[in-house]
Amino acid sequence: MLHGALVSLEIAALSMVVGTGIAVFLALSKRSSNQLLIGFSNLWIGTARNTPALFQIYMVYFGLGSLGIYIDSASALLIGIAFNNAGYLAETFRGGLEAIPGTQLRAARSLGMKPALAMRLVVLPQMFRIVFHATTNQMVWALLMTSLGVVVGMTDDLAGVTQELNVRTFRTFEYFIVAAAIYYALAKIFTGSARLLSWRLFRY
Repeated sequence: MLHGALVSLEIAALSMVVGTGIAVFLALSKRSSNQLLIGFSNLWIGTARNTPALFQIYMVYFGLGSLGIYIDSASALLIGIAFNNAGYLAETFRGGLEAIPGTQLRAARSLGMKPALAMRLVVLPQMFRIVFHATTNQMVWALLMTSLGVVVGMTDDLAGVTQELNVRTFRTFEYFIVAAAIYYALAKIFTGSARLLSWRLFRY
């Protein structure tokens, strides 16, 4: 079960990395003047936020499979969670960008920075500071969502291992209580670590 917990952590972390990169693109696209980018962002965010995460994982695993594109359970779970994360994080990041005064970007431009450089060195660091705690909550949500992997045949993550032990021993209550305790402990460790990290990074 501890090995399964490590697999769950790896999938959650990878989904956050991929989801964060896509979410930054979506958030910036929504603020652009390009109607195609705005429409694409709205479609992604609307789908991710207004349909169940379980359906999104199903569509990756079974939907693509029906088109002849076969993806293993772990990859389908990773893609599904990353898709969901990107939708939620994009709105979080858009709120963070809205909270930054426009004078920040204009001041950077006045110093000779190109728009892309000013965004990377001035605006985005401030945005990530503003949304840090909300992003921490999304990481916990991603960790808990890895339990959905059991519906697409995942057997080596925490939920999959727990289900397999349950089938072999019929000790449902005992194993699922232990699994719940592990999920709870991982979530608390992560939020506690994030709190310490924020104190270290954002003291001033």
